[in-house]
Amino acid sequence: MDKQDFESEIEQQAGEQDQDNEQDQANEQDQTNKHRKAKKILLLSGTILSVLLLIFAWLLFTKNGRRVIYRIAGGIIYQGIDSDEDIEASSVIVPIEKETNKNEKNTAKAKDNDKEIDPNEPVIENEELIPYILPDPRQEDYVSNYLLFGLEEFFSAKNADSIMIASINTQDSTIKLSSILRDTYIETDEYRPNKINAFFGMGGAKTFVKIIEDNYRIKIDGYAYINFEAFESIIDYLGGISIELGEEEAKYLNTTNYISNPANRTVIPGWNDLNGNQALGYCRIRLVETIGGANDDYGRTLRQRKVLRAIFNKYKSKGLLDLIRISNNILGNVKTNVTKQQIEKALENIIENKISKMETMRLPVNGAYEAPTQYQGVGYPLVYDWDENIIQLYQFIYLDTREEAMSNLDKYK
Repeated sequence: MDKQDFESEIEQQAGEQDQDNEQDQANEQDQTNKHRKAKKILLLSGTILSVLLLIFAWLLFTKNGRRVIYRIAGGIIYQGIDSDEDIEASSVIVPIEKETNKNEKNTAKAKDNDKEIDPNEPVIENEELIPYILPDPRQEDYVSNYLLFGLEEFFSAKNADSIMIASINTQDSTIKLSSILRDTYIETDEYRPNKINAFFGMGGAKTFVKIIEDNYRIKIDGYAYINFEAFESIIDYLGGISIELGEEEAKYLNTTNYISNPANRTVIPGWNDLNGNQALGYCRIRLVETIGGANDDYGRTLRQRKVLRAIFNKYKSKGLLDLIRISNNILGNVKTNVTKQQIEKALENIIENKISKMETMRLPVNGAYEAPTQYQGVGYPLVYDWDENIIQLYQFIYLDTREEAMSNLDKYK
């Protein structure tokens, strides 16, 4: 090999070495770029995950965050309800026009005669008594009252078969359930005297809410009602409820048509998992004593409170997502005028205050009513001592002492 060939081979080898070095450098650069890209992706993913965790923590562990969840949940539930536009529950009693004019005339006359006028004092003109204008019923920030009732629909009649006031109290973290016996005697200026269960059929939910507010002197924030068929559907969707039956109750349910489907007349003394048809029959019993000895309508309202307590106990063990799912499926059976904001507030009050306790009472209270065979043309009514019943209702719902309840009665009566 001559000198020229040798130099040429050396140059060729050097060129190949340079190419190899360039390739190595390119590979190293490519690896570096990949590492940088992976690092950026990892950093971005970590940042996104951290932000999501912070948002999740804010939603769950701060009150403002949880309010966002309640708004979303309230919206979902509200979409599922059957809204009733019959009333936005009113607590203001508007006097009849002619009565307002008479009051104005009498006030003007008294001013002309330089007399002091008490605006709450009845005024007599042509021997006609002008009624008082009631103050607004009682309302407190820590209590929300909802009227719940079930309709008994036979042919064209619609009577309130069960009547309850459900009160959410955030001061002692309870739900308070007040049963009103359907034979309660009521007098109004607009209708003839009757039992309280008849007033829904006379004027619908608007009239019914007004009757409750006028007589029991508490603000009703909303109402909800169902018929028998809807009640059965709700219980069945929940998978039934656990109720303890006495021997006489079980025998009665199995041998009468209170359980309308004969195939369901299979209950036994002791604890039963009742389906909707069986639970409805249980709620309607009034001729057999309960466990504990309550009879007649007193026993029936006790059974109704037991059923609502069983439903409440089944609900309270559920998480928020389950509550939303269940509520969205069953609320289509309920007629109500509650707003989306009220649903949000109820969710917030119950969850934030960890409300898991239900207390119950019955109206009229013992020793504060009479039960004549007939009164003012109404057969077998319950005639209240209204002052005593309202005092004890205020103690129960608003946690008043007796002295506070008496003072508040004077204020709102």
